[in-house]
Amino acid sequence: MTAAHAQQQKVVADKIIAQVGDKIILQSDITNAIADYKRQGQDAQLPPNPECAFLEGQLIQKALVLQAERDSLPISDEDLDARLDNQIRGFIQSYGSKEALEEIAGKTIYQIKEDNREPFKERLMADQMRSKILESVKITPTEVKAYFDKIPKDSLPYFESKVEVSQVVLNPKANKDVEEYVSNQLLDLKRQVETGGKKFADLARIYTQDPGSKENGGQYSINRNDKQWDPAFMAAVWRLKEGQISPVVKSRFGLHIIQMVSRAGDDAIIRHILIIPPVTDAEVNIAKARLDSIRTDIVNNKIAFAQAVNKYSDDENGKFTGGAITDPQTGSTLVTIDQLDKDLVVELKDMKPGDVSQPIAYTDERGMQHVRIVYFKTRTEPHVENMKDDYSVISNKALEEKKMQVLEQWFKTHIPTYYIHIDNDYSGCSSIRDWWNASNMASNQQ
Repeated sequence: MTAAHAQQQKVVADKIIAQVGDKIILQSDITNAIADYKRQGQDAQLPPNPECAFLEGQLIQKALVLQAERDSLPISDEDLDARLDNQIRGFIQSYGSKEALEEIAGKTIYQIKEDNREPFKERLMADQMRSKILESVKITPTEVKAYFDKIPKDSLPYFESKVEVSQVVLNPKANKDVEEYVSNQLLDLKRQVETGGKKFADLARIYTQDPGSKENGGQYSINRNDKQWDPAFMAAVWRLKEGQISPVVKSRFGLHIIQMVSRAGDDAIIRHILIIPPVTDAEVNIAKARLDSIRTDIVNNKIAFAQAVNKYSDDENGKFTGGAITDPQTGSTLVTIDQLDKDLVVELKDMKPGDVSQPIAYTDERGMQHVRIVYFKTRTEPHVENMKDDYSVISNKALEEKKMQVLEQWFKTHIPTYYIHIDNDYSGCSSIRDWWNASNMASNQQ
């Protein structure tokens, strides 16, 4: 949590260090911004002169906000409130509960939200203005080639081999007797909490099979509008009152009991215990037989692999990418071998591009068993960056450089149109030379 924590550590001796139009920048704005950056674990990446760099960022933001006001860019209260609520949820998630956040900040949730409203609105306006300035910037193939040609050949990056892989996944269904056994196990845990013998969080640390919340006692901060949660799970959550524990809930991940820790409007803190009913070889073989039939249709060109994903796969997220495994950072369907699960790496070992694997069982990080068929679409060879293999990557970098140039030119044109004042303490900041020139002009005109 950054903004709320910064409110706790107000700088005693504060002063105005810069002004753009009627927008002021305080010394504490810079001090707190640097402190926030360090708290996020990024202090190793701080620039040599962080005070100058962060002041430049503030000057840029204030100018964009002024222009947004001149251009009457609309910022709806609904959009602002939604984004603020999302930020507050992030704070609560970081500190574990609403009460912990309020104690650390020394303010109520309402006060934290109101204190952040104006700074958050400014950031939103600046982002919208930046988008407006850059919305028409495009890149042509000629410009991409010119960008690439000016890169020294000995500094071109080297790319290791990447693969493009898609999968159809089926989840074997546990039999009714096993589900009933697990359900009774969860009901027993529920009784232990309700009779006062045990704490829900302690039992979650022992029994839950959700690795994402095990160490945190099964706890999550959620919002009613979050889409990544299982619908059955969410429906059960919002039927609960504070302190109440749900009946056994069946989701696509397994069986749960859920405890409502606290709720406020569309936000809630919950705990849950997940137990995945184990499946037998018989259930796995049923899923394999079904996938074998699907594979036959794919190989015989009766159905495309992507269509089979949409029609049959139990991996809902995979349906958005045609079953392709994607790079979580870039969204690209080309991934390195170390980004694949170890079972998939073994499967690909004896495959070549164009192959569709036989049905194979595997276990995911949650301990759930699945069966899948894999389509090995392509493999790139290790290579130095070039226009043939990496055009889209080079094009994106060229476009970003062009946007930066357009933005720099926009500021060169518009900075002289604003009243600028910068404190003499920052006279040594070479990165804000254009702003300094405008500041000196404003001083001379007074």
